[in-house]
Amino acid sequence: MKNNHIILGTVFLVIIGCSNPKAHTAEEESFFLPPPTTYNYIEVNDVKLFYREAGDPNKPTIVLLHGYPSSSHSYRNLIPMLANHYHIIAPDNLGSGYSDHPKPDTTTYTFDLLADYTEALLTKLNIDNYIMYMQDFGAPVGYRMMMKNPKRINALIVQNANAYLDGLTPKRQDFFKNAQQDTSQVQVDFLYSITSREVTINKQYLFDIDSLNYKIQSPDAWTHDLAFLQKPSDRNIQVQLFQDYYNNLLAYPSWQKMLKETQPKTLIVWGSKDLKFNANGAKAYLRDLPNAELHLLDAGHFAAEEKTRDIAKLILKFLKKETIK
Repeated sequence: MKNNHIILGTVFLVIIGCSNPKAHTAEEESFFLPPPTTYNYIEVNDVKLFYREAGDPNKPTIVLLHGYPSSSHSYRNLIPMLANHYHIIAPDNLGSGYSDHPKPDTTTYTFDLLADYTEALLTKLNIDNYIMYMQDFGAPVGYRMMMKNPKRINALIVQNANAYLDGLTPKRQDFFKNAQQDTSQVQVDFLYSITSREVTINKQYLFDIDSLNYKIQSPDAWTHDLAFLQKPSDRNIQVQLFQDYYNNLLAYPSWQKMLKETQPKTLIVWGSKDLKFNANGAKAYLRDLPNAELHLLDAGHFAAEEKTRDIAKLILKFLKKETIK
C-alpha cells in the first residue's frame, strides 16, 4: 500500500510538472526554433520586387545582397541561423529570381538600376539603417547604395565581394573590359553562352570545388537559378550586366576612398578557393580598413552554400562583439 502511495504521488507530480506553463516554456526555449521566413512582394515603380523576411523587425536588420547567377535563394540556409537574433531582409534583384524581369530590349540593366530598385525597396519597408551583407554582384549594388548615404550602414559583411583590383587577375580584368568595350556580335554571343546551363553548373558552382567534395554543394542552388534563365530575354538581362560590370572596376577607387573615410565596422568572410574573385581581394580591404576582421574559409566563390554554419557563427560573434544587437 505504501508503494502504491509513492507511485501515485510520483504520477501526480509528473502531471503537475507537465501542466506547469513556466516549465513548458523553459523547455521550449532550450530548443533552436528559428522564426519562420516569409516570402513577399512589394511594388516599386510599377514592378514587383520579391524579398524574403524573417525575425523581429524591432531588432537590427541585416540585408543580404545576392550575386550572379543567383537570388535570395542563396541565403535560404543562412537566414534561419541569423533570424533568432536579427531581422533579415533578402531581396531578389530586379531581373533575378522571383522579382519581375522587364524585357532587356525595353529596360537597360545596369548596376545603377539594380541599386536604385533595392534602395527603393528598403525605403518602402521603412528600413533606415541596416547591416549589409554582400556577395559577388551584391558588392556593386551595395556600394552604390552606401555611396549615397554611408551613415545608413551599421556594419559591412563582405563575402567574396570585390572592391579592389587585387582580387581580379589581369585576365579577369580584361574579360570585364572586353565585355563592355567589344560590342561585336561575336562578343555578345560569347557572353550569352556563359549564361548556359553547363557553364552555370560547372564554371560557376563547381568551378572552384574539388571533385571529391561535390557533395557539399547543393544542386538546389543551380537548379533554382536555371529556372530563371530559361528564356533568351532572361539570359540577355545577365549579358547586359556583364557589359556594365567594368564600370564597377572604374568605381573601385571611389568606393575605397569612402571606406577609408567612414571606417565602417567590417567582417570579411571569403572563400579562399575562389579563382574568379581571389583571396587577394579580401586582404586588400585591410589597407583601408585596418580594423576589419578577416577570415579566409576553406570554400569557393559560393562560400555561403558550403560553409553556412561557419559564416553564421562568425557573423553572430562579430555583431555581438561590435555591440550591434
